Amino acid sequence: MTADAIAAPPRRASAAFMLGHPARWIALGFGSGLSPWAPGTVGTLWAWLAFLWLDRWLDDAGWAVALLVAFAVGWWACTRTARDLGSADPSAIVWDEVVAFWIVLWLVTPAGFWGQAVAFALFRLFDAAKWGPVRWADRAFKGARGEPPGWAQGFGILFDDLVAALCTLLVVALARWL
Repeated sequence: MTADAIAAPPRRASAAFMLGHPARWIALGFGSGLSPWAPGTVGTLWAWLAFLWLDRWLDDAGWAVALLVAFAVGWWACTRTARDLGSADPSAIVWDEVVAFWIVLWLVTPAGFWGQAVAFALFRLFDAAKWGPVRWADRAFKGARGEPPGWAQGFGILFDDLVAALCTLLVVALARWL
């Protein structure tokens, strides 16, 4: 067995690690993914605050473009950062929560604070519990054990959160319909 065939142990994300490459800034949610407690939740809270700030300047067309760019750049950033960390879906990568929750907020707006809070709670529930289609999406793009993360795993990091966002939006739509 060659040294290349032996997978390096996963690295731990830190502020110094994040500062090492621009992709890491993005993937780690500008530091929100470094939270020692529930980085996915902290990243989603950061996404909420960033949405409220950006929403002052973006109309629907602006949000559509911003989300497409955030997804494309995020795919690259998540892939690169996962590879650098040596893990297919490190918990410190939270850009997936950011993009997915921006989609949720964009589509539930003009919901007020409480409507957004319910959307936040539902999104976090679907993302963390990984029920049904979210579990399938989470497993669909995992690589083989020890395989370095590639573009498929980078897409997978984003994909399960997009499915969690879809589940959240379905529950919100059903609640409004009933």
